[in-house]
Amino acid sequence: MRESDLLHHIRCRSADLTGLAGSFGEIVVGPGDDCAVIREPGGGLLVIGVDQLVEGRHFEAGTAIDLIARKAVARAVSDLAAMGARPAWGMATGLLPAADGEADELFDAMAKWARYFGCPLIGGDIAVGGGIGSENRSTLSLTVTAAGRMDGGATPMLRSGAQAGDDLWLTGPIGASFESGRHLSFEPRVAAGLAAAASGRVHAAIDISDGLGRDAARVGEASGVVLELDVARIPVNPRCKDWREAVSAGEDYELLLVAAPNHNGTPPITTDPPLMGPIGRVVANEGSMPAGAVVVDENGIRIDISEFGWDHA
Repeated sequence: MRESDLLHHIRCRSADLTGLAGSFGEIVVGPGDDCAVIREPGGGLLVIGVDQLVEGRHFEAGTAIDLIARKAVARAVSDLAAMGARPAWGMATGLLPAADGEADELFDAMAKWARYFGCPLIGGDIAVGGGIGSENRSTLSLTVTAAGRMDGGATPMLRSGAQAGDDLWLTGPIGASFESGRHLSFEPRVAAGLAAAASGRVHAAIDISDGLGRDAARVGEASGVVLELDVARIPVNPRCKDWREAVSAGEDYELLLVAAPNHNGTPPITTDPPLMGPIGRVVANEGSMPAGAVVVDENGIRIDISEFGWDHA
């Protein structure tokens, strides 16, 4: 089963969770967004995300321990940023190869980076895989759960809020994250997420981890609209051979913000570095055009980019 099919199944199976209440509070957002959202008994919103980091897929064997630890935490924090939440705490689990003499160094580094990103690790679990030389030797796999809270009564930014006429903005260029090494050292866009959630202009957002094409389509599908990207305005990393490679690459960890337009074209928020765009707009999915995302190329041809990106089969 493809990842996208499994995620669709999970969303459908879990649709009745929204509004479910209990001693924990009330579920405001369940599966299908960057994070889940719980309204606590006191009325505050708790935003919770979880992400995995797997050797051979998200980093190569031989990568420095400190960089592995940093990315494991930063991936989860980036999901909080997409919702507009301020990191509060984290938990971590690790599946370690047997006889891994670097385990202490790894978890010391994870604790360091978790504090750096504002979400100190308060617990977790460790398991050990097959031994060295065994056919069942495991690869290193780390999972980080990060929780955050909304500032000043702001509401979380969801994938489902995009509206026809909105502009599309990015917090940075896309593509070549692996080639440049940026996927190991990126800075989660927490400040941009906080500002966007407080702005009143940003209607939807998503963390770009599986490729701009696929992730933009997720916003379009959730909102019932089409995100229309202008090929000439997409900020492509110069290491990419073309826009197709850039929107498919993934591991960018930039935010795509969908915001109400301004008459003079100014960005919805002020950030450092500045937002890039607008790179396109939101249009209604009229006629036979399904909700999702397209690129309008140099010849004015609309190209469906919903499948441009990672789909972990």
